[in-house]
Amino acid sequence: MTALAGTISELAICCSRFNFQLGRRTMLVQVLSSIEMPAHIHVSVERQSLHLALANGVERHYDVSTAANGTGCETGSYCTPTGDQRIRLKIGEGCPTGAVFRRRRPTGEIFNPELAERFPDRDWILTRILWLEGLQYGINRASSLDTLRRFIYIHGTADEHLIGRPVSHGCIRMRNDEIVDLFSLVPTGIAVHIE
Repeated sequence: MTALAGTISELAICCSRFNFQLGRRTMLVQVLSSIEMPAHIHVSVERQSLHLALANGVERHYDVSTAANGTGCETGSYCTPTGDQRIRLKIGEGCPTGAVFRRRRPTGEIFNPELAERFPDRDWILTRILWLEGLQYGINRASSLDTLRRFIYIHGTADEHLIGRPVSHGCIRMRNDEIVDLFSLVPTGIAVHIE
C-alpha cells in the first residue's frame, strides 16, 4: 500500500508540473497571438509580385513589374534595388487616376493615347508615387548605391498590359487602380523588403 501511495503521489506531482507547463504554454500562445506583427511590404522579383501585410491582419497581393535589367543597387544600372527599404514619401494624394508626374510633381495631364503617341519613349509615372529609401549602408544606402537618390518608386504605369513581366527601368510598376489601393493602406515609413 505504501508503494502504491508513493506512486500515486509521484503521479500527482508529475500531473501538477504538466498542468503548470501546459498553463505556461497556453499563456505563451495567447501572448504571442495577441502580438501584432509590424506592417510590411514584400516584393518578390522572381514572382513579380507585391505582398502587403498590415498589423490589423489585412493582406493584399498585387502583380508588379520590376526592372528589365534584373536586380542591383548601383546608380545607373537601371536595376531594381534589393534588401531592406522603407517608404520615405507618399506623393499624389487626391490626384486622379492616370495623373502624369514629372520629377515627382503632377503635370496636370491625365495619361491618354494621344500623350502616349506624342511621347513614345517616356517612362510614364502615373497616379501615385511611393518613394523608397534604402536602409542598409553599403547595400542600398549611401554613395552610388542609394535607393532614394536613384529615385526608385512604386508607382502606376501606362504599360498595365506588361504587369507581371520585368520591364521597368528600376522602379516597381503597378496597375493604376491597385497603386491607389496600396497608397490608401500604407503609412509613410512602412518596411519594404525586395528580393
